[in-house]
Amino acid sequence: MDAPVRNLVWQRAAGRCEYCRLLQSDSPFRTFHIDHIRPRKHGGIDDPSNLALACDRCSLHKGYNLTGIDPETEQIAPLFSPRTQAWEDHFRSDGARIAGITATGRATVAVCEMNSARRLRLRSELQTSEESSR
Repeated sequence: MDAPVRNLVWQRAAGRCEYCRLLQSDSPFRTFHIDHIRPRKHGGIDDPSNLALACDRCSLHKGYNLTGIDPETEQIAPLFSPRTQAWEDHFRSDGARIAGITATGRATVAVCEMNSARRLRLRSELQTSEESSR
């Protein structure tokens, strides 16, 4: 993948994970990844329409997955696609938690482990810091 494509992905995402919304600047010890929404293993290409910026946790947990299990219905659901879907249509912030509001959202939250104890702690600390600076 060439530098102009990488730069486009970073600029388009404004340095924010397109899955959990964490800012790279709030995760200074980890470099965000360029994620193939449809992994190469499944025919995905390096075109910007198939690329998203992802924090290390979302990227590593999503891996080669295209789908997950919606914990509410126990049915297979496609994972969130930042290029073709709006975050607000599938997720909402609920304090430090990210709540999936559709089958796709719930499956993505589960697969990416967005509400693991470690991630909840980080988001809680960031919210507290943000509130203190106001």
